[in-house]
Amino acid sequence: MRRFLTFVSGIAVLGAAGLGAVIAWPVGSAVTPITMQGNVDRGAYLARASGCIACHTNFETGGAPLAGGAPLETPFGTFYPSNLTTDPEHGMGDWTAEQFAKAVRQGIGPDGTPYYPSFPYTFYADFSDQDVADLWAAFQTVPPVAEPALNHGVGFPFDQRWGLKLWRAAFFYDPKTEPVAGRSDLWNRGRELVRGAAHCGACHTPRNLAGGRDIGASFAGNDQLPGGSKAPSIRPKDLEAKDWTVSNLAYALQTGITPSGDAFSGSMAEVVREGTRFLTADDRQAMALFLLDKDTVEAAEARSN
Repeated sequence: MRRFLTFVSGIAVLGAAGLGAVIAWPVGSAVTPITMQGNVDRGAYLARASGCIACHTNFETGGAPLAGGAPLETPFGTFYPSNLTTDPEHGMGDWTAEQFAKAVRQGIGPDGTPYYPSFPYTFYADFSDQDVADLWAAFQTVPPVAEPALNHGVGFPFDQRWGLKLWRAAFFYDPKTEPVAGRSDLWNRGRELVRGAAHCGACHTPRNLAGGRDIGASFAGNDQLPGGSKAPSIRPKDLEAKDWTVSNLAYALQTGITPSGDAFSGSMAEVVREGTRFLTADDRQAMALFLLDKDTVEAAEARSN
């Protein structure tokens, strides 16, 4: 009996030591100084493409732009998008450009705390220093709003932030936005937007019980979105089977109108209203080309005739 108790005590000590090591384990990497001049217009464009306004503005209550978004109800609890205005207490008014860079590309706050993946930072990991500088310059123009962010409604064990370190180790995937040799410039631009800034895979890819994306089923659809809504497959064959073409998909990203004459609803309507309709025609076309896996509009139209 004494040996058994000694064994159990040893396991408990090892377990406590292991837990302590995880809690103390630093995450993220050092950020190089952001020294280049940011372009406000380009930053505002990238913010639109990235869904910042759509997520961090509570349109349901008439909230101020970027002062905090509507709650996201998930199987893990309810998450509240934060205040991104220049308010020094409740927003990003006292942040540095480097802290902003670490938050956007690595999902780590100024105090070293990892963010919940309800913030799709994994899709922004390939943003360049110039992208970050442009975004930072744009956010500096946002008027301060003294609106505190609500605490996330997340119960045990998901309220233990140290657990996010393990989640990141398992599910922080490279967004794979780099150009692919042999594909057209427009297709590669679409790849950069769809896999990166526009983070289409955040909704249109199924997730496992831990909330990680099933990369083997990228863009195959998701039946368990926040709030109970669903996102269909946006793989090329599935899009073509529903009569999507490069032209009508690009048009839908501008207007929200589908080939059947219906209109997007729910979160996709918000994506168009607050995001993709502000993109250039070339960028919407690029996204459509990538999603339908066509290199040029001419080739796509020739195959559909």
